[in-house]
Amino acid sequence: MMLVAGIGAGGLTGYIVSSNSSSNNGTSVSEILNSQPVNNTNSTGQEAEAGTTEAVAAKVLPAVVSIQVVSSSSASEGSGSIISPDGYVLTNHHVVSAAEQGGIMQVTMNDGSKHDAEFVASDVNTDVAVIKIKDVQDLPFLEFGNSDSLQVGQEVVAVGSPLGLNATVTSGIVSAVDRTVRASQGGGQSSLIDAIQTDAAVNPGNSGGPLVDMSGNLVGMNSMIASLSAGTGGEAGSIGLGFAIPSNFAQRMAQQLIDNGKVVHPMLGVQVDGRDITDGAHVVSVEPGSPAAEAGLAEGDIITRVNERPIEDADSLIASIRGQEFGSVITLEVTREDDDSSREVEVTLPEE
Repeated sequence: MMLVAGIGAGGLTGYIVSSNSSSNNGTSVSEILNSQPVNNTNSTGQEAEAGTTEAVAAKVLPAVVSIQVVSSSSASEGSGSIISPDGYVLTNHHVVSAAEQGGIMQVTMNDGSKHDAEFVASDVNTDVAVIKIKDVQDLPFLEFGNSDSLQVGQEVVAVGSPLGLNATVTSGIVSAVDRTVRASQGGGQSSLIDAIQTDAAVNPGNSGGPLVDMSGNLVGMNSMIASLSAGTGGEAGSIGLGFAIPSNFAQRMAQQLIDNGKVVHPMLGVQVDGRDITDGAHVVSVEPGSPAAEAGLAEGDIITRVNERPIEDADSLIASIRGQEFGSVITLEVTREDDDSSREVEVTLPEE
């Protein structure tokens, strides 16, 4: 398709040029081909205007790395964001999981230099990981933006190494927020996140790289894509459906991984039916003494909203509660199968 489109565009252009040349002043093709190229609008040598994709790329690229992990049984690659001058890097669990088992890990900087890196900690359930570049200091790093303030339609830029192509920049918008996405991590495990959806081109290898706002602040970590079947022997690519872990959540996970080597999440204290596809999360049991029990939730309740967010199923409830702060007070909208009315229930989540 690319070849056909290219030939078609070339044929049309040739016709237009030859038609226009019949009425010009007689300039020969040799003179045209030997003339100096015209500068494009951004090649003046001046600093890019703030808020443009060009300016964002210049700011962000030095703080993004390509990650390669090789073990005795596998090899993987992805991207990462430098989040401190001494070399801590935020990335995905699925990018660096082999390093946890003793694999060799190396990162490539934007300037092409390579450095050894060590595994710090990761969480398979949320697909967040932290690694550290060895023997470095005073590195450029990304500042965390407030992902809670993102608006649908807002411009964003994705940076990473899709298919091994280091320092690739794509742009797009925030297509949706609070998009519950579950992805297989292999070995029967899966990750579940409340994602930012974007139409910025995200491909295999972008995983772990930053999604940034137009000030160059980290607002998400690119983690998953939805793709049509790639066919036999192919690898799925972008169809404009990329998903990023919100930066506020990733920042909290990174802090726990660095401080404690693991993460813990706020818990409501209910078991919900993951097989039920009707609207809401159906409660099948309540843990005694849990926040849910203290708030009066019971078996048979159906949770349809957490604060202002609609709850479609068990996954969206789990992802929503994971995204809450420890000790926060949340409001649930609750119904029952045998009652058309709904009630609001305030629940205080446990302290960390």
